[in-house]
Amino acid sequence: MLDYLTAGIAFWMTLFGVQESLLEFRLGYLGRYWFLAISASLLLSFLLSAPITIALIIKFGVDPFSFPGNVILCAIAAVIFGGMLTFSQWLILRQSEMTPRVFAVINTVVGIIVYFLLVWINEGTLEWSGNPINGWKTALIFLAAGAITGAITGKALDFYCEQVERRLIRLERDRVERETRERERIERERIERENLERDNLEREALERKRISREIALEEERKWYEEHGDDDFDEYEDDEDEE
Repeated sequence: MLDYLTAGIAFWMTLFGVQESLLEFRLGYLGRYWFLAISASLLLSFLLSAPITIALIIKFGVDPFSFPGNVILCAIAAVIFGGMLTFSQWLILRQSEMTPRVFAVINTVVGIIVYFLLVWINEGTLEWSGNPINGWKTALIFLAAGAITGAITGKALDFYCEQVERRLIRLERDRVERETRERERIERERIERENLERDNLEREALERKRISREIALEEERKWYEEHGDDDFDEYEDDEDEE
């Protein structure tokens, strides 16, 4: 059991340690809690699965070394570990708008499958009791597999976040350009409206001036008609000539 536990610690800690180093830049300060959250979820998963596994072996006589007992125990452990790991990752990823929520599930499923394959391939070198991982080659395999899996999944998420970030920047730039064009259009309309109002005011002023002049001339003509003036006819002829 010590071999399997040590192999799991070596694999998962390496996997999520590499992921943290890749995601810290994209997730900001949230990436700093990645390794701690995963470690806590792994410890809690072990504390939950251990009593269930022991109870099944003792009370229900489930044989962990033969089929289907080994499959049942592995399935129960995988569900508990997968649920806790997914929940801890989701708690961090949900705070970032550019991060796909489904990554938590995919990352956990990929890690469980890879770890299951490693255990199945190296089952001959792993023991239930004895030194932690019987043979340095087996330990190196689990460490390397964790690093490779963490690098692939972490880089995939990093690439996705980069694409989403570029898209958000492009959308923001387009929004600023639209707002700029809209402000320019409003400014042009305002200037055109002011120019039109000024032209209308000038025409109205000229029209009022013309009307005032005509009224003044009409009053002057009436005054001459009322008071009489020999020069009125000459004045009227001059006005007609003008």
